Amino acid sequence: MTARETGTLPTLPDDRMLSAEGLRSSFALLVARVRGGDLGSLPVAAGLVVIWAIFQILNPIFLSAENLVNLTMQCAAIGTIALGVVLVLLVGEIDLSVGSVSGLASAVLAVTFVQLRWNLALALLGAIAIGCLVGLLYGYLYNRFGVPSFVITLAGLLGFLGLQLWVLGSAGSINIPESSWIVVFARQLYLPPWASYVVIALGVGFYAWMRVRRARRRARANLASQSFAEIAVRAGVLLVVLLAIAWYLNFDRGIGVMFLFFVALVIVANAALTRTRWGRAVYAVGGSVEAARRAGIRVDRIYLSVFALCSTLAATGGILAAARLGAANQSSGGGDVNLNAIAAAVIGGASLFGGRGTAFAALLGILVIQSISSGLTLLTLDSSVQFMVTGVVLVLAVIVDSLSRRKRAASGRA
Repeated sequence: MTARETGTLPTLPDDRMLSAEGLRSSFALLVARVRGGDLGSLPVAAGLVVIWAIFQILNPIFLSAENLVNLTMQCAAIGTIALGVVLVLLVGEIDLSVGSVSGLASAVLAVTFVQLRWNLALALLGAIAIGCLVGLLYGYLYNRFGVPSFVITLAGLLGFLGLQLWVLGSAGSINIPESSWIVVFARQLYLPPWASYVVIALGVGFYAWMRVRRARRRARANLASQSFAEIAVRAGVLLVVLLAIAWYLNFDRGIGVMFLFFVALVIVANAALTRTRWGRAVYAVGGSVEAARRAGIRVDRIYLSVFALCSTLAATGGILAAARLGAANQSSGGGDVNLNAIAAAVIGGASLFGGRGTAFAALLGILVIQSISSGLTLLTLDSSVQFMVTGVVLVLAVIVDSLSRRKRAASGRA
């Protein structure tokens, strides 16, 4: 049987990987994946375009450079929390306490830095360490006693909310000095135009280099690999799109360093999930715990590490939120923070069933949620409308995930 008859693509030698034939083969593989139900980020990206188009028609200010800069900065804190939620969802679990943990971290930062007059770096480390310890506690309880993550983290939501109120004490709200570098970082630091273009060029160049290395390695192993033509096209399109976005944002303040920090976290998490043994183990556990255990994976360690990373990222997001607000108070981490972080992960493409999704789900999902929030605010609509619209989008995302999962299962049986 030929490679085409068996449904696999042939491995192309270097000269053909540079040709148009290699590009056509790669495109055929992409089409086959979509038909098989592996939609990836396509539904989210398409939904984001539709949302932006609708709000731009209703209010021309929506796609202004000023509003888009504000939108990106609003994404950083909750997006960081959502990134941790993505990691937990990948192993088929959930963390309902990320909002409370973020609020606790912001309270610890404010109390230690402002009231106890710790060095800021030490206060930041203490706040992040609190988050890590919370995650380790969750992982221990889950592994030792088999308590469902839903129950453990629901208890954590209540318990750490109470601990946050106790840490703040009678003060209730503590202002963080605007002159401190953490507040400056969250509010005032933006890349100059030339620096944004350099960062994008270096980032895309690194992306292309990594793709070429992977393609050569797979080709040497006689495995299907991306053609160099496809890599060049992808890198070229990505470079043009990102440069255009940076150019447009530079009409206002440009790219915020805090948003760039969030994007860097997403990229690092994606590399860890796709390039390391730990990342492969995370997907394996999310796909089938028993199969992962039989393959020799230390499932208990994977759960422990994922819960620890989730709470650490929640604490980091809480710190960013407090820095942007310039204060920590009793409502920090409350309100819709918890719900938006979890919704962003699911809307971005992380499957509730485990084993599917990428770190970029946090970025795409929070862009969708903040776009809805920003658009409805510009239309001066009540927050109740925002909750209802976000709920509808969340349900649609879960339906798409369920349908694609069903289609993949049907393709597998066929």
